[in-house]
Amino acid sequence: MATPSWGPLPRVPTYELIIDRIEEQLVSGALGPGDRLPPERELAAMLGASRQAVREALRVLQAQGVVRSQQGTGADSGTVIVPAPAKALSRLLKLHLAAASFPVEDLTEARVMVERTSAAAAAGHPADLTRLHELLEEMEQDLDREEFNPLDTAFHLAIAESGGNRLVGELTAAIRESLRGALLSGMRAEPDWPSLREQLRAEHRGIVEAIAAGDAALAADRSEAHIRAFHRRLSSAARPRDSRAGR
Repeated sequence: MATPSWGPLPRVPTYELIIDRIEEQLVSGALGPGDRLPPERELAAMLGASRQAVREALRVLQAQGVVRSQQGTGADSGTVIVPAPAKALSRLLKLHLAAASFPVEDLTEARVMVERTSAAAAAGHPADLTRLHELLEEMEQDLDREEFNPLDTAFHLAIAESGGNRLVGELTAAIRESLRGALLSGMRAEPDWPSLREQLRAEHRGIVEAIAAGDAALAADRSEAHIRAFHRRLSSAARPRDSRAGR
């Protein structure tokens, strides 16, 4: 029988415990968008914590886009739960995805799952495709890789927004933005850029045509094929560098 191994419990900073408590209130529904938190001094007394710890917790939550704090005595003063922190969520996800160094294969699969959903949803109500057609037109110009890449990103985000699901849209933005550098590297690794550019344009047009026709299955399939084809190029471009590094 193994001998139990005992050791001191990890010490958790007080401000993290305060964040956990606020998170519990949000999850339970006791706090919601637009609600105002108690004043700093009062919150510290309620939680049995120092004002410094409360201040640090609120600073972290504000940086994450969960609350908005403003000094003063007016109607807008105090700390309020942000009603629509979607952009903050996207920024936070993007930073975590970029910093965590997930394998490109994992991000590819995540892109496929999320962007298939976006394309199918966009085909479900293809009334206004103005933005997508504008981006297709811009991409028809004689663009280099650095000019084409942001338009390519904007194209995929526009499809996600057309789908009408805000959370899927923010997930798409986070995943796509975290891959922006890797995708640009893939474009740079292709010696025949004009041919690759035309292939990407054609695939984009095919996705928009399926969305315009209201064919959700075709839009999803074409979106997946487009993503996988380009990510195969990324893998091929990375292989020679990997083999050189191993020598």
